[in-house]
Amino acid sequence: MFENYKVYNYTLAGRPLSVEVGKMAGLANGSCLVRYGDTAVLACATASARPRDGIDFLPLSVDFEERLYAVGRIPGSYFKREGKPTEKAILASRVIDRPIRPLFPKDLRNDVNLSLTVLSVDLDCSPEITAMIGASIALSISDIPWNGPIGGVFMGLVDGELIVNPTLEQRKHSDLELTVAGSAKKVVMIEAGANQVEDDKMFEAIMTAHEVIKELLVFIDGIIAAEGKPKFEYEHHEVDEELYNKISDFCIDDVRVALDTDDKNVRDDRMKVITDNVYAKFDEEYPDSHPMMDEILYKIQKFVVRRWLLDEHKRVDGRALDQIRPLAAEVGLFNRVHGSGLFTRGQTQVLTMATLGTISEAQLLDGIDEEVEKRYMHHYNMPGYSVGEAKATRSPGRREIGHGALAERSLVPVLPSVEDFPYSIRLVSEVISSNGSTSQASVCGSTLALMDAGVPISAPVAGISCGLITEGERWMTMIDIQGLEDFYGDMDFKVAGTHKGITSIQMDLKIDGLTPEIIREALAVTHKGRDYIIDDIILKAIDQPRDDVSEFAPKMISMKVHPDKIREIIGTGGKVIQKICADTGAKVDIEDDGSVFISAISRDAAYKAKEIIDGIVFVPEAGVTYNGTVTRIIPIGAFVEIAPGKEGMVHISKLAPTRTEKVEDVVNVGDKVRVKCLGFDEKNRLNFSMKDADK
Repeated sequence: MFENYKVYNYTLAGRPLSVEVGKMAGLANGSCLVRYGDTAVLACATASARPRDGIDFLPLSVDFEERLYAVGRIPGSYFKREGKPTEKAILASRVIDRPIRPLFPKDLRNDVNLSLTVLSVDLDCSPEITAMIGASIALSISDIPWNGPIGGVFMGLVDGELIVNPTLEQRKHSDLELTVAGSAKKVVMIEAGANQVEDDKMFEAIMTAHEVIKELLVFIDGIIAAEGKPKFEYEHHEVDEELYNKISDFCIDDVRVALDTDDKNVRDDRMKVITDNVYAKFDEEYPDSHPMMDEILYKIQKFVVRRWLLDEHKRVDGRALDQIRPLAAEVGLFNRVHGSGLFTRGQTQVLTMATLGTISEAQLLDGIDEEVEKRYMHHYNMPGYSVGEAKATRSPGRREIGHGALAERSLVPVLPSVEDFPYSIRLVSEVISSNGSTSQASVCGSTLALMDAGVPISAPVAGISCGLITEGERWMTMIDIQGLEDFYGDMDFKVAGTHKGITSIQMDLKIDGLTPEIIREALAVTHKGRDYIIDDIILKAIDQPRDDVSEFAPKMISMKVHPDKIREIIGTGGKVIQKICADTGAKVDIEDDGSVFISAISRDAAYKAKEIIDGIVFVPEAGVTYNGTVTRIIPIGAFVEIAPGKEGMVHISKLAPTRTEKVEDVVNVGDKVRVKCLGFDEKNRLNFSMKDADK
């Protein structure tokens, strides 16, 4: 039945990789089933027959689709089916989109979709890497115009040793989470989270990954040679050359004047006048051509900016190539929030708020990996007013989710452990003005907010971006790119880290890849930039985390008890723990391993609850003397409580050195007494002696 079915086998990082074609999804333009270990991803590439009208971009969508059956789980929602993509699925889609997008023809306007369905997951074999390889193969063997293939690998760093595609156990101990995609000649995508890894080690990891990718691409090229289809002809979207020349002659000098300012508002106002003049000048000769005119004006602006940079080393705002825009930092802007930080870089401004919560407020996750919750959450919002647009607020898009995750990844390595700081932490970065590199401004603002909230981070983290302009063999980098340099340049290379090393990287490209020399230069430029921001801006605003959390933040205490004692703390039907909470006003969360987290508005309430729990889990030792209180009297003795829930009896014969006829002759209810523990009897009852207490 499947006469065209073929299987291609390879070994990647010591594990079997197979690619099956000709059996599944035959109606897609290109498809393959990729198995890596026991991980399996169905990759399907489809394209519309005709271009989408009225657009000036490639309508590409990449969907990394998680299925919980892949890990043998039923979804936890009411409907018991997968809903909207998880944040991790969105981030995986973005990681695959970024290296693929620059390799499409610039004028392709047909809708293209990559659907990457995770069918089975082997936690030792990354489904994201499997999907990236599948996407590359599906596109390459399809008839969709694309200048691939690419390959991708994941790099770890365990005990100083670089590991290609580390296993689950190795990832648990890794100081590096690095995804690299590349073509046969260049690196086309870098995404990293790192535990303050030095620049040289990061560069070595990237280059090691690229060498592995080159070998993988030899395998993929063999599949393409056997299975590849001729690429279809498409309707080329090119501007009218005659109209371009006329508009350029008419306004290019005015465009140069309009762009020559460091104020985005001034620039936009000037360009609006030029656009109106172009419409008025050419509407009669070229009716209904405003979209074409807009694209021509975009190309003219791009030409001006790139010629300034390449020929004159001139930036639109007059800065040197290695100069950062004016910076400012503030903390403690709002009394009632737990922590706040405002970071300003030129006309980019991010306000980050920190909220501290109980451990039970950690985010629960329902995905295809082992992570089921996280105590640190970072959210990023970019409303329309931040770029001067009048648009309604929408739920976060993929860009917002990606930028929030990048800032979150940047700060994880410096956060205290849950044992040292038993809080859930949520940061929200509000972009209140945007003119380039808002994600890295949110990293800086978040460092400020964490320190202002009294979170004892191990080191301040700063982020900065590096841009790139290329022309043939010529290239140059510039630090702290603003909006125009991002739009018209070739790269946005974002790096965050401490003085010691890198904590995150995200690289966006508009060209076919980077050489090792460009990567090394970008790492050096961004390291110098973040050192300056940390020393001259962040630490001058707040030189260390505050000694205590805000008076409005919950006060947290953590303790550890033997798991066997959990039942006693909770009590039958939860009666004991409910009484502790009612009597103290504290909240108590207990985990299966015996970790106890106590939160309250005041420290006194938290410590009162801890004292009660200490008493419950306390086990008296025979031969040790304790202070206690007489709680009740019976004819044969008195009951004494030495700690909450720890009560034992002093037999009448043990009340005093001499014979006692009546218990009340020696003690009464409420008396404070000293007792010596005699241990437990055969019925596990606690026995004390008063007469032996001081012996």
